[in-house]
Amino acid sequence: MNSIVFAEQTENGFKKSTYEAIAYASEITKTDNGFTIAVVIGKFDDAKISELAKYGADKVICLKNEKLNAFDIGVYTKLLSDVAVSENASLIVVSNTYSGKSIAPRLAAKLKSGIASGVISYPDTKNGFKVRRTVFSGKAFADIELKTAIKILAISPNSFELIANEKPVNSVTVEVNLNEMDFTTKSIEISRVTGKIALTEAEIVVSAGRGMKGPENWHLIESLATELGAATACSKPVADMHWRPHNEHVGQTGITIKPNLYIAIGISGAIQHLAGVSSSKVIVVINKDPEAPFFKAADYGIVGDAFEVLPKLIDAAKALKN
Repeated sequence: MNSIVFAEQTENGFKKSTYEAIAYASEITKTDNGFTIAVVIGKFDDAKISELAKYGADKVICLKNEKLNAFDIGVYTKLLSDVAVSENASLIVVSNTYSGKSIAPRLAAKLKSGIASGVISYPDTKNGFKVRRTVFSGKAFADIELKTAIKILAISPNSFELIANEKPVNSVTVEVNLNEMDFTTKSIEISRVTGKIALTEAEIVVSAGRGMKGPENWHLIESLATELGAATACSKPVADMHWRPHNEHVGQTGITIKPNLYIAIGISGAIQHLAGVSSSKVIVVINKDPEAPFFKAADYGIVGDAFEVLPKLIDAAKALKN
């Protein structure tokens, strides 16, 4: 079984979830002497290509054209489909990020493939090809069997260990010929948040709610996040009141995350919020209300005023770094 992996990038290189996807695919394909092929689309850093081989990519195909530097769902889908056919791949792995979730179903339609998203297990191939995925915002699981010749899996970030399976770097750069007719949409402007850890990539997330009383107090959240190397998040009411940008809103109607550590400060713990963070490996809750529902879902809890607790946590985090 040969597999291809969409190697999603950031402004600083490849996403951590890309390495997870490559390591995941490599673990599957090596069981029957298959090949794992990472596909890089658009501008890339030559120095970063070796990182893909570090986690098990047997081959890296770099598709190059200035017009590919901006993400285009239609063109990216076509190129990945072409590579899958030319490399005789029976498995396509993407990360269940915004880009991965937009590409995967289009690939499935184009290749007439079975698809499973939010995958949290390796395939069970003893009797067919079955994987486990999350459903109902992570509150339940479903076992999915894929029966098509080509199978597409969108794996949940932070669900699989980064297993190093280093191989010699074998990369091929292909100049792709494109014209305006290949693009169904035209990008006028692309704005990206830079210099911050992406929520879907973060292993530690510091989140806060209305208990912070106003945006002027958010420096405490940002300070703790900086000391812990964490991303910042917020509850829906905070985003709705424009205290924080909507791209930090986690919950059922926001971003679903799965960090190793989720610290919730001044958040009551409504079920809509829990739906987006309940898959976190460890949850720490700080709230002055001992009856806050979030404490029932917490692994650790601190009953106290955030404005008294946070400065002490920040000092403790600084001390750990020294």
